[in-house]
Amino acid sequence: MDTRELHRSVRAELRGLPKDLAEIVASHLVVAGQLIDSDPELAYAHAEAARRRAARLPIVREAAAETAYAAEHFDVALSEFRALRRMTGTHDYLPVMADCERALGRPQAALKLAKESHRFELDPAQQAEMRIVEAGARADLGQHPESLRILKAAIESFTDPGENARMAKARLRYAYADMLSHQGKDSEARSWFAAAAKLDQNGETDAASRVDELDGMLIEFDDADDGPEPDDGSATR
Repeated sequence: MDTRELHRSVRAELRGLPKDLAEIVASHLVVAGQLIDSDPELAYAHAEAARRRAARLPIVREAAAETAYAAEHFDVALSEFRALRRMTGTHDYLPVMADCERALGRPQAALKLAKESHRFELDPAQQAEMRIVEAGARADLGQHPESLRILKAAIESFTDPGENARMAKARLRYAYADMLSHQGKDSEARSWFAAAAKLDQNGETDAASRVDELDGMLIEFDDADDGPEPDDGSATR
């Protein structure tokens, strides 16, 4: 196992362990990273093996949290993200913690974390993720107009010009389109999925496929109106 695949900051953290133990933990972390997309359950097993041996290292707890989340063990993921927050003092994990609460059927707890996040300076991409989770929690509670309001406000206020912000913008538009689609507003949803697809150049979402699906639905009706594209340049802000 080539542990050189690990980032040097990870290797530096592992140097606090005895050499033989560090090599074992590093190997588990490498495999977990390789498998998280293709086999998240096995990735989680490797991350857990690393955690059992080096639970005091934040990088190990992060691997356990992320693989548990990917494998949909949301109770475990939430516990690990909480531990990480205590260990590191960072609030960057609030959006994913809130999403775990949603997945566990606790939208009110997710909203509590969303409210708490306003006290901290999350970066723009994390703020966008929190608004997406917050809107989802409102929808879980049947508060659909409020969920749309939250997402539309986030889209309009997210003006970060950086290239790294492109995906956050795409995800906000995708979430807004998805919410519209669930409410039967397919014409509006199509415009916003198209806006998301334009920003999502690497196809990380299925926005382009959603446009095609809606085109297939809308073409069945002669009087279907695609509706206007998002105006005032919002698709490229």
